[in-house]
Amino acid sequence: MNRPLPVIDGVGPSTVLLPQGSWPSLLQFLVERFPEIPQNTWQARMLRHRVLDADGRPLGVNSRFTPGDRVHYYRELDDEPKIPFEADILYRDDHLLIADKPHFLPVIPSGRWLHQTLLVRLKKATGLDDLVPLHRIDRGTAGLVAFSIDPDTRGQYQSLFPQRSVQKTYEALAPALPGVVFPRTHRSRMVAAQPFFRMQETEGEPNSETRIEVLDRQGEVARYRLEPVTGRKHQLRVHMAALGAPILNDDFYPSVQAQSAEPGTEDFSRPLKLLALSLAFTDPLTGVARSFTSRRSL
Repeated sequence: MNRPLPVIDGVGPSTVLLPQGSWPSLLQFLVERFPEIPQNTWQARMLRHRVLDADGRPLGVNSRFTPGDRVHYYRELDDEPKIPFEADILYRDDHLLIADKPHFLPVIPSGRWLHQTLLVRLKKATGLDDLVPLHRIDRGTAGLVAFSIDPDTRGQYQSLFPQRSVQKTYEALAPALPGVVFPRTHRSRMVAAQPFFRMQETEGEPNSETRIEVLDRQGEVARYRLEPVTGRKHQLRVHMAALGAPILNDDFYPSVQAQSAEPGTEDFSRPLKLLALSLAFTDPLTGVARSFTSRRSL
């Protein structure tokens, strides 16, 4: 019978389902499936019991390849860049944790980020192995992220987001638009673009909506309040750029100004001027109105 696998140093296991086919060994399959990971790295992981079967039993360099089996492994990254900013925990109970994320810190492991992510850092700090983010914000965006602690109540909190029962408020610094009337609602159809990490607006039925107002203005820069009704990838960044006011220090919109920095070379002096300022909702367990506000500012 399958059993839950442990979290090691804040990192849970990844899983690969072995496909139909024939490989001399599990090791050879893993080397072919993940060509960016050298064979000696897989061998070292196996020797340290970091590659396991569905029941948590260690798999070794001589383990057979069996189609249909599930294999679990623990990701490791060499020389992962250090992100020199810390998140704060604003609230925690038996079911919910609210974190206040700095700029540049990813929410979950992806690509070259593993230990330098909000999720892994929080697991290490709290010992909460079942911690799961209820939503995401961009790596470049600072501010609030809600996490589920208890798997038994997770679904009730997760359902709030697709039902649009969570009021999310952001602030952004961007060029002032003296010829545009605010407040306003921006609606558009957003689709994937090139390069792969971007989104774009196109003709068709709108699938994204943001309410926008100006809070104040200093010279040519305004501070905007943004309320996303929908939650498309990069929605606020795309909508502001479409209005002619790209968010300050946004390297992707309206056009790509700089590719992702090489590890260790990122310019931490130019954070994206976008803040996930507040979250508000009715708690599905108690019926009590809940509201949380970031301690950060732009």
